[in-house]
Amino acid sequence: MNLHRLGTIMGIELRQRVRSVAWYVLLGVFAVVLIAVMALSLSTFAASSDGSQWFFSLVIMLVLLLTLLISPTLSGSAVNGDRDTATLAPVQVTLVTTAEIVVGKFLAAWVSGLAFLVVALPFVVVATLAGELDPGTIVAALVVLVVEVGIVAAIGVGLSAVVARPLFSVASTYLVVAALTIGTLIAFGLGGTALRTEQTTVTRDIDWAALPPGCDPYSATGSGTCPTFEELECIESTYVSEVPRFDRVWWLLAANPFVVLADAVPPTYDAQGYPRDLFGQIASGVRAAQTPPDDRFSYDGCTLPSNQPGGASPEQQAEGTSPSWFVGLLVQLVIAAGLMLWGIARTRTPAKRLPPGTRIA
Repeated sequence: MNLHRLGTIMGIELRQRVRSVAWYVLLGVFAVVLIAVMALSLSTFAASSDGSQWFFSLVIMLVLLLTLLISPTLSGSAVNGDRDTATLAPVQVTLVTTAEIVVGKFLAAWVSGLAFLVVALPFVVVATLAGELDPGTIVAALVVLVVEVGIVAAIGVGLSAVVARPLFSVASTYLVVAALTIGTLIAFGLGGTALRTEQTTVTRDIDWAALPPGCDPYSATGSGTCPTFEELECIESTYVSEVPRFDRVWWLLAANPFVVLADAVPPTYDAQGYPRDLFGQIASGVRAAQTPPDDRFSYDGCTLPSNQPGGASPEQQAEGTSPSWFVGLLVQLVIAAGLMLWGIARTRTPAKRLPPGTRIA
C-alpha cells in the first residue's frame, strides 16, 4: 500500500468535505450544544466537588453520541456515492489500488469524525482546569473515543462499498450502530427478564393489628398502653417469587459503545464508595448486573432503622466483577474489519458480477 496514493485519496475526500457549508453548520451546532451543556453542568454541579468530573464525562459522552448520529451520513456513502456520480471509475483506472481507495476514504471519514472532538477540546480543557481530574481518566476516555469514532467510520465505509445504493448503505450503517447501542440494551432487558429464577423472601414485620390505636412504635417509651419497640409482636412470612437473571446476559452490553467507553475509564469513587462521574455510574451498573441474585432474601422490619445493616456501595459491588470493555472493543473491531475487507472485495476490478443498474462510468 503506497502512502502517497493513500494520502491523495484521503486529501480529495477531506477537501470535498471542507468545501461543504453543511459541514461547518454541523460543527457550529455541535459547539452551541456543548456551550449549553457546559452552562447547565456548571450551574448544576457548582456546589459539588465532583462537578468537573461530571462535566468532563458528559462532554465525552455527548461527543460519542453526536458522532454516532452524524458519522453514518459522512461515511455511509463514501464509495457508492462516487460510483453514483461516475467519479469512482476514473480513479480505479489509475495506479491506485482498491484497498487504497477504501482505506483512504475510511481515514478521511475518521478524521472528519475527529473534528467534533477538536471542537470539544476547549470545553474539555475548561473541565480539566475547573477541578482535579485524574490524568488516567482523561487519557483513557480520549483514546477510547478516538477508537470508537474510527470503528463507526470503518463500518460506514465498508457498507458503502458492499451496498450498491447510497441511501441503503447509510440506512444499513445506522442499523448497525442502532444494534450496538439500542439493540444491546433491548436484548439485555428482554433476555434478563426471560431468564428468571426463584427467590425465597423471608420477612419479619410488626403486628400492626395488635398495636394500640395512636401508638407510634418508633417513638414509644413504654409509658401508658403503648409498648416499646422491643416489646412489639412480630410476624414472620415467607413467599417465593421469580426474579430476572441479568447476570446471564450482561455480556450483551459489552459491545455497546457507551459501555466500552465507560468501562475502559479507571473508576473514581467518593468517600462513601459512589461514582464521581457518568463513566462510573454506567460502569457500576454493568458490573452490578454481573452479580447473580441471592436464592434467599430476608428483611427484618422488627429492627430499628438505625440498626439495619447498610447496603453495599457501588465500589463494593464492583469488587470481584470483571471489566468487559476489551471484549466489546474486540467485537466492534471484528465487525468493522470484516465489513472493510468485504467492501474491498466488492470494489475490486474487474468485477465478475455487479447489481442490476450499477453505474460504471
